[in-house]
Amino acid sequence: MFEIATHLALLLILAAFCAGFIDSIAGGGGLVTVPALLLVGASPVEALATNKLQGSFGSGTAMLAYARAGHVRLREQLWMAAVSAAAGAGGALVAHLIPAEVLRIIMPVVLIGVAAFFALKPGLSDDARAARIPLPVFGATVVPLVAAYDGFFGPGTGSFFMMGFVLLAGYGVLKATAHTKMLNFASNTGSLAVFVFSGATWWGVGLAMAVGQVAGAALGARVAMRVGARLIKPLLVFVSTAMALRLLWQALA
Repeated sequence: MFEIATHLALLLILAAFCAGFIDSIAGGGGLVTVPALLLVGASPVEALATNKLQGSFGSGTAMLAYARAGHVRLREQLWMAAVSAAAGAGGALVAHLIPAEVLRIIMPVVLIGVAAFFALKPGLSDDARAARIPLPVFGATVVPLVAAYDGFFGPGTGSFFMMGFVLLAGYGVLKATAHTKMLNFASNTGSLAVFVFSGATWWGVGLAMAVGQVAGAALGARVAMRVGARLIKPLLVFVSTAMALRLLWQALA
């Protein structure tokens, strides 16, 4: 049923639940699931492919939850979602060209950088502010860049989209988080379409993790609409830093 021992699969399901909860609020669920997959023995490409499978369920669940609550109109985002899906697929194609040994070094370094970014970013609120660039320009520049990163690597994508919406499009944090989910879902599915043909996806583990993702994302979206992301940030920084250091030690040992 699973590609790994059952007890390890159960731990990955728990990791996926935590990731879905965190990602639906603040983004960055891949900071939990990608290192967790690597730590149970997945190769870098297997970890990325399986992460896209289970992550698509989580981002899709959060997207629908925010839409049902009226925080985002999905039809208005369709064009940006198409851009995100195409860029995510392009990033996944690039990931196949990078040797596994290089990815093993890059992954923990990027994780540490993302954790530092989360730790040092200024306090944000749900208040809207003046947009620095028009939304069409945002969709043509920021969206493909972040989505391509998602296809190539992934962890932190939701937070990068959210920060882009806040700092450049002028959205408040809750509105930015809600609008992030459709773009993240699109980049996940676009890159997953590429990874499917690689044969690297752990389908049994990935679908089991998807159950945890859906449950965590549904709960996290409800929490976000009530209290916001301020309690998640310290946990996200701690977990991503700890796992990145563990992976870096493993890669250099």
